Amino acid sequence: MVAIQVYNTLTRKKEVFEAKNERVNIYVCGVTPYDETHLGHARPSVIWDVIKKYLRWQGYQVYHVQNFTDIDDKIIARALNEGKTAQEISSYYIQDYLESMAALGVEEADVYPKVSEHIPEIIGLIEVLIAKGHAYAVNGNVFFDVLSFPEYGKLSNQKLDQLQAGTRFEVDPDKRNPMDFALWKAAKPGEPAWDSPWGKGRPGWHIECSAMSQKYLGCEFEFHGGGADLVFPHHENEIAQSEAATSKPLAKYWLHNGMLNLKNAKMSKSEGNFVTVKQVLAKYPKELVRFYILSNHYRSELEFHDSKLDEVARGWQRFNDCVQKVASVIKEQQDPVEELAALDAQLLEAVEETKQQFIAAMNDDFNTALAIANLFELQSKVNSYLANFEPSPMSNCVLQQVYKLFKQLAGDILGVLKLDSTNVEGLTEPLMDLILRLRTELRKEKNYQLADMIRDSLEELNILVEDTPQGPRWKFK
Repeated sequence: MVAIQVYNTLTRKKEVFEAKNERVNIYVCGVTPYDETHLGHARPSVIWDVIKKYLRWQGYQVYHVQNFTDIDDKIIARALNEGKTAQEISSYYIQDYLESMAALGVEEADVYPKVSEHIPEIIGLIEVLIAKGHAYAVNGNVFFDVLSFPEYGKLSNQKLDQLQAGTRFEVDPDKRNPMDFALWKAAKPGEPAWDSPWGKGRPGWHIECSAMSQKYLGCEFEFHGGGADLVFPHHENEIAQSEAATSKPLAKYWLHNGMLNLKNAKMSKSEGNFVTVKQVLAKYPKELVRFYILSNHYRSELEFHDSKLDEVARGWQRFNDCVQKVASVIKEQQDPVEELAALDAQLLEAVEETKQQFIAAMNDDFNTALAIANLFELQSKVNSYLANFEPSPMSNCVLQQVYKLFKQLAGDILGVLKLDSTNVEGLTEPLMDLILRLRTELRKEKNYQLADMIRDSLEELNILVEDTPQGPRWKFK
């Protein structure tokens, strides 16, 4: 089997993925909860949801840590503006995030550490950096000494002299160098603050992720993820402070997703340029939203507009219709006949080929766009098969394999298939068979009024009945 390859931002090339053991450790930078969860937050969450599920399908155990930055200037500003505490603001929007992700079918992380709950770990890491000469305290603040870490800039592919000449840094008279960044900020009136060896204050932005990833994952864990906008300075600073403290690599593979844009600009809360997840899900099914996100490679930029979703909805609906047709014609497992008909053999071969193509696409830097394209090719072959097949125990067996593959790849891993109402193993299928048999008997008795009433009532429940030469079939709208 072809090994998984991932594009590593740190080395700027694709590398063969090698796990230390069966458990793959993942740290993803989470949201700053000061406003509603928008579609820009959804993109990395859906991407990592699929990566986790694919890795599990390939036999790995996965441990996923994703932080909440619940101490931040924006949270503090909103709290002061609304007359609330920072904790009240962050708690409210953390819940909004969790609800939005659940509505998108995103599996929860194993741990959601909050900055406010890890102050001792953060202070401990800062003390190590000071002791090793990589940080210094001035007037209650603590700064990381960038010049003490010669490899600074390796993630963003920038040299120190280039950074000094070409980057604007926050001016602070307490800094030794404009590039130095805050590890600890001295307390200000009205802001949350904690006791520390340097006086009351709160953590800087970058140190939190280093402290929390070390606590839960140790050093050199497999994957560190986040948006491309975090490469510099956040992830660059994470590497500097973590590796300066431990003398070991922070993470082995750095994966960064492209931005989701609205009106040709990055979707951003601070700029007021965003559409919330709940607004989108009020108009579109979660499976379609996931399909839209996954139809593009995770490293590419993605432009959002309703017309974009409407455009991809047509292909997504055709795909779901195909799976619904398969679900409506397969019966309980029967003993297959001895010989395969030519059509059956061709479709079985296409099923196995699609599975291998899906694996190859996902093994190539988690290329969900190509994986979906491969599923669409199988959909086309299945539609041709359904138009020409003769129902038989063997065709039933073949279609069982088709449905199983679609459910596994498009449903369980990608989450783009509307499976909640298509469970052929549950009550829906036998109940619909019973209703359609009753309707057929009514039509035979020329009781068309009652037969039509059943059809119309089912349509009100988003179930369409289609009368075909082979008998009635049904599907969800």
